Amino acid sequence: MGEAMRLIVMGQQAFGKGVLDALLERGEDVVAVYCAPDKEGRPVDPLKEAALARGLPVHQPASYKDPDALAEMRALKPDLCLMAYVTMFVPEDAREIPTHGSICFHPSLLPLHRGPSSINWPIIGGATKTGLTLFYPNDGLDEGDILLQKEVDIGPDDTLGTVYFNKIFGLGVQAMCEAVDLFREGRATRTPQDPSKATYESWCREADAEIDWTKPVAEVYNLIRGTNPQPGAWTTCRGKTLQIFDAARIDGADGAPGEVMAVSDAGIEIAAGGGRIRAKRVRPKGEGKMTAAEFAAKEGLSVGARLG
Repeated sequence: MGEAMRLIVMGQQAFGKGVLDALLERGEDVVAVYCAPDKEGRPVDPLKEAALARGLPVHQPASYKDPDALAEMRALKPDLCLMAYVTMFVPEDAREIPTHGSICFHPSLLPLHRGPSSINWPIIGGATKTGLTLFYPNDGLDEGDILLQKEVDIGPDDTLGTVYFNKIFGLGVQAMCEAVDLFREGRATRTPQDPSKATYESWCREADAEIDWTKPVAEVYNLIRGTNPQPGAWTTCRGKTLQIFDAARIDGADGAPGEVMAVSDAGIEIAAGGGRIRAKRVRPKGEGKMTAAEFAAKEGLSVGARLG
């Protein structure tokens, strides 16, 4: 089986919890959990909640540069730190405390899509494959040597939500467990990233998610599915913002860009370059999500209206 491993799980949210649960189910020795400080008025982080329920020590330093936080981590005598969705900067002084250092999860095939919205952008760009990487982080942004990678397909109707939750999430949890085995068995390797192949995109924000109906229908559809559920592709309807979530692509139809071509129980069909988008679920500004048919009835939207 190899050497015993004293593990730190560092992260937050559902993915951090998923990694912690999987390690504990395997009987791994998790000596502490590190997560971001609590935010006033926000729910308890799922990773923290899970750790406390298991009776594990939880540490929430405001900064990993703090000498007291570093001393606290050294006292744990960890062998490996698993960074599962970490948004705070972790300097080398902290990363190198464990015997084998630290391994970080990133949801793309590095060096492609370095940065924080690394699942949105390949879908928006029309890619048919993406994946995840476990790497040895350095002080750069997603630049460290690679330990392992897993590839997943992006189907023609996949969204940000389906790629992450149905494909990357579970595979990423398994990869974290695999990483522990690689170190335990002395099989962990390092493969440098090729900087000439690196791409970087920053956050996918609201400004990036505005629909241009003059674009080819494939590009419009990729934008909608690559921003579903966050930040949500949007257009305007009668001067008000309207987000579009669930949608379908229809090729070969005619119509002026943004023109409503059909309204039915199935949704609202809107013309784009070389086709139509059938909006199925939408959210008007300041309201909750609703079916496109409900929105059309509420607004009295009919064929010939223009969006955008």
